[in-house]
Amino acid sequence: MSELTSHVPDPRLLTTYAEQGTGPFHRINAWTKMAVLALAVVAVTIAEGLLTVTAIFVVVLAAYAAAGLPVRRLVAWYTLPFVFVTVIAGPLAFGIPGEPIVAVPHPFGELSITWEGATTYFTLLGRGLTVVTYSLAVWMTTRYADMVHVLGRSLPTPIDQVALFAYRFTFVILEVIEALLKATRARGGSLSENFWANRTLYGRIFGHTFIRALERSETLLKSMQARGYHGDLTVYSQVERPPARELVVVAVLTAAIGWYALTIRYGVIA
Repeated sequence: MSELTSHVPDPRLLTTYAEQGTGPFHRINAWTKMAVLALAVVAVTIAEGLLTVTAIFVVVLAAYAAAGLPVRRLVAWYTLPFVFVTVIAGPLAFGIPGEPIVAVPHPFGELSITWEGATTYFTLLGRGLTVVTYSLAVWMTTRYADMVHVLGRSLPTPIDQVALFAYRFTFVILEVIEALLKATRARGGSLSENFWANRTLYGRIFGHTFIRALERSETLLKSMQARGYHGDLTVYSQVERPPARELVVVAVLTAAIGWYALTIRYGVIA
């Protein structure tokens, strides 16, 4: 992916961390990490206020750094979630009433962003970055075989097989695209100019990628069938039950999130 852009995580780099890493997060059971991922999604969803979401994000970021994962790369990797949240929540922030921070008059009235609108935007951004950060941490500390087993036992068939093959085929697509880009540059082609001027070149690259992807997918399927694949990837790995101390941690986190939801967030229990 480094040949394409630094703003998208390279699956090969993430997999290298997962397969060769020896940090403390690598030694945690895969079931535990997936369970905490689900709890993290619930926690940031029900978290009320910017300070609470920020606190959860700081804790997740600290855990990410303590696991020995590349913190500096997160700045570039946050580009896509930042753009996504901005496109969705950016216009929404301008429609929330309150005390204005900036107001720009126009013929039909006034366009302003309020403190409440800015708070809403940064709250949604914090929620998104928290989930992205922890998801990357899980990806970079869980071996592929373990992930296959957990997803295969968690997702219904054939969704689990489709997801796992899509992950595996990502590497094939990246190799094809990077090979085409190198061949284009070697022949004097340039992709730095505007898109419209290079529309024919982009079309050729897309066409070659599509054709080669089909060829590689057939080769991949035949190689897996030759190795005994019969519709279930989970048979190639085994993840044991989490140890008692990890189960206790998950139980405590679940109880804390449940208590927060019932007392503070929704006020069911006074």
